[in-house]
Amino acid sequence: MKLAGTILEIVYRNVENGYSVVWLDVNPMPCTAVGIFPPVTEGEAVEVEGEWVNNSKFGEQFAVEQVTVKPPTTKDAVFKYLSSGLFKGIGEVTAYAIVEKFGENTLNVIETAPSKLAEVKGVSVKKAMAVHDAYMSLREMQETIVYLQGYGVPLNTALRIYKTYEAATKRVIESNPYKLVDDVDGIGFITADKIAKLTGIPSDSKFRISAAIVYLLKDAMDKNGHTYLPRNELVNETDKLLALENEDAEERIAEALCDCEIEGRIVRLEKDGREVIMHSRNYVCEQSIAAHVVSLINGGASLSLNADADLDEYERTKKITLHEGQRAAIKSCLDSGVNVITGGPGTGKTTIVRCIIEILRARNYSVCLCAPTGRAAKRLSEATGLEAKTIHRLLDLDFTGGKGHFTFNENTKLEQDVVIVDEVSMCDEYVFNALIKSIKYGGRLIMVGDKDQLPSVGAGNVLADIISCGIVPVSYLTHIYRQGEDSYIVTNAHRINKGQMPIIDNKCKDFFVDNKADATAALNTITDMVARRIPAYAGVLPKDIQVLCPMKKGIIGVENMNLRLQETLNPFGGKPQLQVGNRVFRKGDKVMHTVNDYELEWQNPDDLTTGTGVFNGDIGYVEDVDEKEPSLVVAYDDGKRVRYRQGEFDELTLAYAISVHKSQGSEFPVVIIAVTSGNYMILTRNLLYTAVTRAKNMAVLVGATENIEKMVKNNYTAKRYSLLADFIKDVYARKNGR
Repeated sequence: MKLAGTILEIVYRNVENGYSVVWLDVNPMPCTAVGIFPPVTEGEAVEVEGEWVNNSKFGEQFAVEQVTVKPPTTKDAVFKYLSSGLFKGIGEVTAYAIVEKFGENTLNVIETAPSKLAEVKGVSVKKAMAVHDAYMSLREMQETIVYLQGYGVPLNTALRIYKTYEAATKRVIESNPYKLVDDVDGIGFITADKIAKLTGIPSDSKFRISAAIVYLLKDAMDKNGHTYLPRNELVNETDKLLALENEDAEERIAEALCDCEIEGRIVRLEKDGREVIMHSRNYVCEQSIAAHVVSLINGGASLSLNADADLDEYERTKKITLHEGQRAAIKSCLDSGVNVITGGPGTGKTTIVRCIIEILRARNYSVCLCAPTGRAAKRLSEATGLEAKTIHRLLDLDFTGGKGHFTFNENTKLEQDVVIVDEVSMCDEYVFNALIKSIKYGGRLIMVGDKDQLPSVGAGNVLADIISCGIVPVSYLTHIYRQGEDSYIVTNAHRINKGQMPIIDNKCKDFFVDNKADATAALNTITDMVARRIPAYAGVLPKDIQVLCPMKKGIIGVENMNLRLQETLNPFGGKPQLQVGNRVFRKGDKVMHTVNDYELEWQNPDDLTTGTGVFNGDIGYVEDVDEKEPSLVVAYDDGKRVRYRQGEFDELTLAYAISVHKSQGSEFPVVIIAVTSGNYMILTRNLLYTAVTRAKNMAVLVGATENIEKMVKNNYTAKRYSLLADFIKDVYARKNGR
């Protein structure tokens, strides 16, 4: 359905994503239109396409899917347009004088003869030219967005494209729309390919083949964490994606690979006797990590401490006895510039960290603590009694100038002598590179983590690669301290990690298995456990219980589990709520932020601090819902309050149940694990191990016992292609003459 009318009032507009609430003057009566609008002002004529919807609070509204903007034509509309605030220095009085002089021809004068505006009192030639420039800029943006919509590009995507290229947009689209894949966030090969076909670019164009190569490298990174692909795999996948059906398809792909290498978009290398292809961004990142690892190793001279005496004193004052493995790990961290401490739950990692901190601070060495996520940082703070920050916060993420950058980097180093990073297995290579670049020469990096947990969601396999390179000292903690008759969580986690079934007997008070062969029965059981049984048994609140699911889909997958738990724990009952696609968010809902959004603003009402950056995996609760704007406020565990508006809701999801991958780095009082059947590449031993180790006080497995047995026996680990270990070895040999 289409409506045509004039903009009477812009009730609300989000300048970042274009979401607007607009009061339109249309026949037979004015109406409210909501949706993504290009930059518009009051007085402009628009044609909107969409459908009528009924808002539970504000009544009937027109939900906009497409907008075409036309210049105002009547004197009243032109006056509103000029006095809207778009034109700096033109208020209502001056706008009225201009329109009185030039009438309905005003906009034509602004466009073709702007100097005539200086004939109006209060308008200088300089101001007249500024009005012309502003008008032409807005016209160019609006016309470009209409142009992009002609290629089937959604309005919000068109806005992103224009922000990237501005006046050059049409030239880029007409010459090589595949540049969008490289330059515009959120645009993949499929979107660019559709535009290219409409512009007449042939299917065997070198632009198309090169774009497919780059896209597949990025896709392999995003979906599987790979930082390179073997050449034969990449060529085969490129051939499938392009469906060229040319006899010389492989030859054309080979030519495109050469072009991409010459252009600096990819790097070709050899690994184990075969050619591999790396995106240049990953190559630069892994080479940077390797160089800084070796630099810290070479610069990390012994701290000249009497480690044995310090350790004896620590044991005496703390009334503890350190295991020989713990003493060796601490000494290693005092003797070398880079160290890894790895071990499962209960192996004493936290004790080691506390001891290292105390020894260093007693000798006037400065130490800072960090972790990849807010929850992991909070756990580290609680364990050590010292402030721990997220890596992003430690490096002071800043958006001055509209582009995110870290204040502390390779040029402005952190002042601390020692940086300790916990849960390092969660670090993707980009975050880790930013961290290690910021450590001063002669400083120390101590990495703490569990090598048997799932790898990072993002690119690379940092912890595994640093361990396997053979250059960095690694302390393997195997002695288990935190176990006994009263607790089976640690004991069973280690049994699972060894391929053994967990112990279940009547002595267990914190580890349970509820055998439910039927998925629907498991769903009902988990719901009852969260809402009633576990709170009554353990004296906890439902919010202290986290459900973990291996899969997103299915009866006991993340999505369906969240719907059931929301319905049970936070039913509608007249509460304010927002419908976002097929999801509903209500006041009181438990939610998770699902992407790294470095620009999203937050404020902390407790200490009155403000900043930007909310990150993948942060969990909070919906504190307020505004159905009119629409928007909602989420209160996060670390005190941040974030207001989400239209265009940002997709960054949130319900979090009564979350995936095991999303739970990494977190610890919850009670964990319920929904054990299901499915893909053996997902339902693995280390996924179950990771899930169990998220539990602090109680772990409950609900599902068929045979599925638990299958997971325990399934030691499949997905191969991640990465060259970091090789690069570290190469740089070390080059720097040290070996």
